[in-house]
Amino acid sequence: MPQVIFEGDTLPEIVAQVRRWLASVEADVEDGSISFSQAISQGAGITKDALRIVASVAPKPIAQNDLIRALTDMGYKATDATAERLQEGLESVEELTGGSVVRTVSERGRDAVFEMNAAIAKQILRTLSS
Repeated sequence: MPQVIFEGDTLPEIVAQVRRWLASVEADVEDGSISFSQAISQGAGITKDALRIVASVAPKPIAQNDLIRALTDMGYKATDATAERLQEGLESVEELTGGSVVRTVSERGRDAVFEMNAAIAKQILRTLSS
């Protein structure tokens, strides 16, 4: 039977993991794209996971130091606040423009990634054929 398990030291950590998981489930699977909001949430989640990993691999006396714990907590809070402000800003832009700016940026972003990937592929081919 399939299971979904979330682990965390605090309720906010678990809630954040659930939100990231739900955002990934809601992603548009057909064309592989995700919304700006989902990208922001996932980016924030990755940052917080990195903070957690760094804190967990530190030697025990350092990891349990109050200063390190406070800095990790501040990192979590700063990441959450930044993600929230970015999402609010994007929602405002979307409201003001009827979504046209966000669509245009998304389309140009896809084009830029395609062009970048094509350039990288050509460079790899050149390197391999040398």
